[in-house]
Amino acid sequence: MTPAVRGACTTLLAAVLLAVSGCSLPTTHHRPGTSHEEATGSVAPATQPAPGERREVVIRIAGGKVSPKPGRVEVERGARVELRVTSDVADELHVHGYDKSAQLKPGKAATVAFTADRSGLFQVETHSAHLVLTQLLVR
Repeated sequence: MTPAVRGACTTLLAAVLLAVSGCSLPTTHHRPGTSHEEATGSVAPATQPAPGERREVVIRIAGGKVSPKPGRVEVERGARVELRVTSDVADELHVHGYDKSAQLKPGKAATVAFTADRSGLFQVETHSAHLVLTQLLVR
């Protein structure tokens, strides 16, 4: 293979990889003060907070449905996580692995805040309705 052909192949491969990776990363714009999850319904962060940074996740429960749809929230170990959940029925919010919980009262936001100091995959759910709200992936 000549250097010119090898160079052309390398350039083509790089372009294909760039195009493929770009297809999996949604580009969204949302108004200031709105979380990525609220704006897109996606749980993949636009950028992952570095250790010590704050990550807010806003979840609503109405009619037995979770919004945004349950998925995964990824944070770096050491990030400050704030889960803000509003429900239309009384229940208990629970973050497995961190043993953090809060009482959900109809129409009132409940907040659980903690430092993500353990690596792993942790489920966030309600106890009475057994609704999975999200999964927290700490890297």
